[in-house]
Amino acid sequence: MRRADRLFQIVTILRSRRGATTAKIIAEQLEVSERTIYRDIQALMVSGVPIESEAGVGYRLMRGFTLPPLNFQEDELEALLLGMRMVQAWSDRAMGRAATHALQKILAELPSHLKRMGEQTQIYSPQFFVDAKAAQFGEELRAAIRQKTLIWVRYKRVDGVESERWLEPLGMFFWGRTWTLVAWCRLRKEYREFRLDRLLELRAAQETFETQKDKCLDHYLDRVTSLYNEYFQEHARTELPDPQ
Repeated sequence: MRRADRLFQIVTILRSRRGATTAKIIAEQLEVSERTIYRDIQALMVSGVPIESEAGVGYRLMRGFTLPPLNFQEDELEALLLGMRMVQAWSDRAMGRAATHALQKILAELPSHLKRMGEQTQIYSPQFFVDAKAAQFGEELRAAIRQKTLIWVRYKRVDGVESERWLEPLGMFFWGRTWTLVAWCRLRKEYREFRLDRLLELRAAQETFETQKDKCLDHYLDRVTSLYNEYFQEHARTELPDPQ
């Protein structure tokens, strides 16, 4: 969590409680040390947030303090709503729930006229063609990417050939109706892309891995960008092939 996000969360926690709250409770909620909370609260106080401190009791916000309401242009709010509804429709269940909770938090902080608009916005992302494998494997893959956990997969290529691979997962990409996984393949010792709708099995190992300058998502993206630029220069009016 970025420090700016953590500072906002601290104020939110203090606002939600009637009495004083200890640094220990805040630290447990945000999963950081008490020392970090002490530093953050000091920074908030220096910046003008009216936080009262009572020795042995904790911290509280002075009565009457409110955060300025979120203020969006109408098209900005519609863009956020559409993005969250697309996540709800096209991602895994855990990500969909996270999008729902984030949307509820945003709507709760909006001025009344924008809240009404957000609740009445008629822009949707239908779920008729949702990738079932993305819903099945998406949450586990995202966790493996965050935690740099090695995974084993059984995969079926477009020609029907099945293979088993040990992969270092680096990132996931959404192509409109298809999700792909970018990973470092230990069998091929190279980057490989895997369509989630062709994954047959997936297991996370106990082993973790470390990314390197020449074996990470940024390096992969630099290579792909270079290849695509060359492709466009040579085939300016042809379509790129679908991911296989």
